[in-house]
Amino acid sequence: MLVSLGGNAILKHGQKGTAEEQAVNVQNTAKHLVALLRRGERIALTHGNGPQVGNILLQNEIAKPTLPPMPLDVCGAESQGMIGYMLQRALRSELESGGLKVAVVTIVSQTLVDADDPAFKNPTKPVGPFYSANEAKQLRESKGWHVVSDSGRGYRRVVPSPTPLDILEKETIIRLFETGTVVISVGGGGVPVIREKNGTIRGVEAVLDKDRTAALLAKTLGVETLLILTDVEKVFVNYGKPDQRALDRVTVQECKKYLSEGQFPEGSMGPKIESAVSFLSGSPGRRVVIASLEMAEEALKGTAGTTITN
Repeated sequence: MLVSLGGNAILKHGQKGTAEEQAVNVQNTAKHLVALLRRGERIALTHGNGPQVGNILLQNEIAKPTLPPMPLDVCGAESQGMIGYMLQRALRSELESGGLKVAVVTIVSQTLVDADDPAFKNPTKPVGPFYSANEAKQLRESKGWHVVSDSGRGYRRVVPSPTPLDILEKETIIRLFETGTVVISVGGGGVPVIREKNGTIRGVEAVLDKDRTAALLAKTLGVETLLILTDVEKVFVNYGKPDQRALDRVTVQECKKYLSEGQFPEGSMGPKIESAVSFLSGSPGRRVVIASLEMAEEALKGTAGTTITN
């Protein structure tokens, strides 16, 4: 099984993001993950990194008069190492206290994208701090960044979000997973890289959708279940309206219909449903389960969350 953790598993909305806050959140997450391991599940793990990368970018911005800022791909790798360490530490503590001997390891992962992906010509993902109009102008001119007005709150940089094509460390991830190791990888969708014409690999200024990379990794590992843990207990149609309705079980065809109707916005449930469709298409016997972290065990039994099948 591949478990894809939402950002709330590491940093909850409204928190400052201190190491202590994140450690408490991750320890709670570890309890739920170890409960799955006690059931005999073999799991691989991936996670979001948006708030953490945002904080790293802000640190870069504040420290730039003294220290050279790092590019976005390096910041993504930093966040993978940081979150991976927190998860490893919490999981090991929880496993050892329960007498379970399961290895846990983090792999800083690179995700290959196409240098000619149309997303590079249409940056849409906001990252980093807010800027004034004058700062935005200077950044456009000095760095060539795309900086746009963000809902009247100021100006933010936007970067491309290309489609993940391959995970460069996949062979190592597969080997470790097959031995029963809990492998934490492709955090935040992985560090986006392209392959130059001469064969060398170069990191690019982009962010990847973690759910799309999770679907790719789940297919690569050949797992039967993709468990997406988020901050809602189920998937809803007509969400936030008087006639909103929770979906307990839904098929790929129904998901495609709901997507075409615009039921799942791009900024929230949309990528999760699209990733579910991608993982399930042409593969009978697989399932995607979307649920809250607290209801993970019940969701796998079919008594909570939303289960998507063919």
